[in-house]
Amino acid sequence: MAPVRIGTCSFADEALQKYFYPRGMRSGRDQLPYYSQTFDTVEIDSTFYRLPSRENVEKWSMWTPDDFVFHFKAFAPMTRHPVRLEQLPEDLHEGLDVDERDRVDRMPREVRGELVRRFREALEPADEAGKLGGILVQLAPYVVPRPASWEYLEWLREQLPDDELLVEFRHRSWFDDEHRDETLRFLEQHRLATVVVDAPRTEAKNVIPTVVAVTSPTSYVRFHGRNADTWNVRGGSAADRFDYLYPRKELAEWIEPMKELASNAEQVFAVFNTNRWSQDPDGSGQLVSQGAHNAQALKAILAEAGLQ
Repeated sequence: MAPVRIGTCSFADEALQKYFYPRGMRSGRDQLPYYSQTFDTVEIDSTFYRLPSRENVEKWSMWTPDDFVFHFKAFAPMTRHPVRLEQLPEDLHEGLDVDERDRVDRMPREVRGELVRRFREALEPADEAGKLGGILVQLAPYVVPRPASWEYLEWLREQLPDDELLVEFRHRSWFDDEHRDETLRFLEQHRLATVVVDAPRTEAKNVIPTVVAVTSPTSYVRFHGRNADTWNVRGGSAADRFDYLYPRKELAEWIEPMKELASNAEQVFAVFNTNRWSQDPDGSGQLVSQGAHNAQALKAILAEAGLQ
């Protein structure tokens, strides 16, 4: 049975900066080694907004233990999200059409392919160090199961043939009664990992249900919190959407699903996308990082169940 490795989505969000690291610890050179004393994996989400820097990836790899694992969120255009022109390398600007908000939406396939190439090239230091986990392919919420979507995932797999691609759908139709079996079958055929999510219990179209399944050697679980009240608030920030401190009983619900995943996958990762802060539920009155607190709580629960 594979152990479950647990971490957070980012090692440097505001809540971690304020309420996880020792006061005054501001440098990534100090923060990442400190983080890795508690967690042995992390998801880097900043790479959704801009192409990663090879130099940063090399530093992060140097600052962590030999068995540490990084996962990287794919750059927005790689997952069919629009992107502002300024977020793209200047040498790729020519010929791109932008809308009234200076965003590039319909990007030529050759440009998208070049972005994939540069993205992967920047991750090479982590790969060389044996610390590259998966690339999170979090599709835009308007991407639904239709021929063009299947074809795009096939194309992306061709661009990254040797990498562990972690596919997170964000439209619930992928897992409705009509498409669920087809979705899982397609992922398994193309060695794509289905991202299992814990999210609000709501029928909103941009919230997929929790589907416990293994479609590749890696199983990946993302905890988004269960704050249905803030999920689709107009003008709300990501921190508002994922504002959630899990009660112990909700995390304990994951013991059996984690056993199932650990029995069927070669490696299992669970990361927390809850990125605000809350009062410590233990009654100390102190504020805690939700992501770190939730992750540590799940670690303790799974350790008791023999999954750590």
